[in-house]
Amino acid sequence: MDRNLALEFVRITEAAALASSRWMGRGDEKKADQAAVDAMRKAFDTVRIDGTVVIGEGERDQAPMLYIGEKVGVKEGGNTAVDIALDPLEGTTICARGSVGAISVIAIAEAGKFLHAPDVYMDKIAVGPNCVGKVSIDNSPTENIKAVSKALNKQISEVTVIILDRPRHENLIKEVRGTGARIQLIGDGDVSAAVACSMENTGIDMLLGVGGAPEGVISAAALKCMGGDFQGRLVFHRDEQRERAKRMGIADINRAYSLNDLAGGQVMFCATGVTDGPLLKGVKFLSNGKVTTHSVVMRSKTGTIRNIEAVHNPDKIKML
Repeated sequence: MDRNLALEFVRITEAAALASSRWMGRGDEKKADQAAVDAMRKAFDTVRIDGTVVIGEGERDQAPMLYIGEKVGVKEGGNTAVDIALDPLEGTTICARGSVGAISVIAIAEAGKFLHAPDVYMDKIAVGPNCVGKVSIDNSPTENIKAVSKALNKQISEVTVIILDRPRHENLIKEVRGTGARIQLIGDGDVSAAVACSMENTGIDMLLGVGGAPEGVISAAALKCMGGDFQGRLVFHRDEQRERAKRMGIADINRAYSLNDLAGGQVMFCATGVTDGPLLKGVKFLSNGKVTTHSVVMRSKTGTIRNIEAVHNPDKIKML
């Protein structure tokens, strides 16, 4: 993939973040999410790609824009064919409440290299570069925590595990506490949480637990760029979910997916903060109508991670 596309994709996440940030703390999740979707869709129309959304807002009849299977990009022959996994507003509740860590995010892969994950749950484990090859989704939380402790040369009491605060994780939380490890519970935003595992200054060593499968694919792309590891297994609660997965080409519904199964080939990852969080600063409204954004863009081919802070002048943009 052309490395120049990275900056084009940052402009897309910036647009979605700017639009949804105007709904921060106003208590309306649907309007915040719709603002992000509309802005991202419009921004895609300026990028010269032959893009297919493989992780999106849902089915075509449920999501009028950015649905799974939608084609995006400038409609011209010869453009680069890519698969796109996106979440215009990861953390809709976070944004609506004005809480920590809402982001707009896109992951990009060569055509056919992302797992076409159905919108179901996924059991996940994510770790940073020093723990690659040391953990397994098939091992117990206790075994994985001991492995991370050894790999990082930390006492178990110094290992921090990040987990979504959900009733389904009651037993997981109990087991992790039983090892003596530390836990950070979060309400939403497990893409940011997974990425944090590969950033030493966050203090997060591992992500465990069940979250959305689409977010799992996006997380895998980010961790591939950062040299970390991500593994997952789809979790189904109804027969119709299993049948839909099979229609999407998933033959073994019990398969444990490696990072490269989820995000193969060369990938890019772009995200822009909506609200302040451990990964990115949120959108800030300055005097005279100016607005600031903080984004990150990563490429797996080079391992380059760029932080981009921008000052936008919406009045001038409207005149273009």
